[in-house]
Amino acid sequence: MRSLLLTSAATAATSAIGALASKDANSLWFRTLSKPAFQPPPIAFPIVWTALYADIAVSSATVIDDLDAAARTDERTAFTAALAANLVLNGSWTWVFFRAHRLAEATVVAGALTVSSADLVRRSSAVSTPAAAALTPYAAWCAFATVLSGTLWWRNR
Repeated sequence: MRSLLLTSAATAATSAIGALASKDANSLWFRTLSKPAFQPPPIAFPIVWTALYADIAVSSATVIDDLDAAARTDERTAFTAALAANLVLNGSWTWVFFRAHRLAEATVVAGALTVSSADLVRRSSAVSTPAAAALTPYAAWCAFATVLSGTLWWRNR
């Protein structure tokens, strides 16, 4: 239960930090960007991210609890550090993209977030197959976000 509270607080903080920067999602700058046909409608983002943050919290807590139960302290520490780094990257993207308007750099952050998310899936798979499976959509969405960020950068250079 403690792990779930901590992972929930961490993902909620990440969400709040990102939300502060993404208030500019309806800015003139963003509205005038040339967007690809595969750009999801604006309503998709809060729906998808709410589900993904819940998934990250629950799946990560499951992995942490399983590692604790097995007394795999070093792996628990490594997983927790990887999760923290992932959430920092996650919260950073909106600031780089929406606040700084740095499309190339946002693409790099999104790529690093994709690698980090895939690493969480890898680490989880050694502990809990269901948790790893549950985290897979997060890694997939981050990969999609990387492609979308890169396309936005390319179209608006």
